[in-house]
Amino acid sequence: MDQQVVIALTKGRILKETLPLFAAAGIEPTEDISQSRKLIFDTNQPDIKLIVIRGSDVPTYVQHGAADIGVSGKDMLLEADGADLYEPLDLNISKCRLMTAGLVGKSLPQGRVRIATKFTNIAKHYCAEKGIQGDIIKLYGAMELAPLMDLADLIVDIVDTGNTLKANGMEPRDLIANVSSRLVVNRAAMKRKYQRIQQIIDQLTDAVKGAERHE
Repeated sequence: MDQQVVIALTKGRILKETLPLFAAAGIEPTEDISQSRKLIFDTNQPDIKLIVIRGSDVPTYVQHGAADIGVSGKDMLLEADGADLYEPLDLNISKCRLMTAGLVGKSLPQGRVRIATKFTNIAKHYCAEKGIQGDIIKLYGAMELAPLMDLADLIVDIVDTGNTLKANGMEPRDLIANVSSRLVVNRAAMKRKYQRIQQIIDQLTDAVKGAERHE
């Protein structure tokens, strides 16, 4: 039985915060990921490989079993609505908020509200919960431009400091979710490779606790 464990990491800012935690848990890539164009990396653990992919793809890789474990922002997990994943650990890194935002002082129109976002599933759930008739407009970036150019009344986006909103004459409105990076596990892999995966979860749990003590 193949006991190799494949871990999908989210590239970018989350990766920079993930690697020290993994190192504290005894898992380190054998080469500098930031200097390589490769996508699959060996580690100092012969049975663990890392793959580095877009955050939005991590839930898909883990759900379909191409990766056994993944590190994904909670926003991506909420957007991958219905992905049947086991979520054993909050890594407590890359913390931000998923919020609605609109132009300062501008009230929403009566009737249908246009919402620009890349988080279309989350926006649909938000509208359903609030009883809003929403027209969801899918965008991939520069969300703040949409209300300025009268493409949308609201946006749903990640808010970190709020400075980008402020610079564009916008203000945060409703908090949809507090976001941080989570460890997720494929359910079938958890049963098949239980001992090894549980060991990794335990080591990462200790690493997270250690990082919190040093905050």
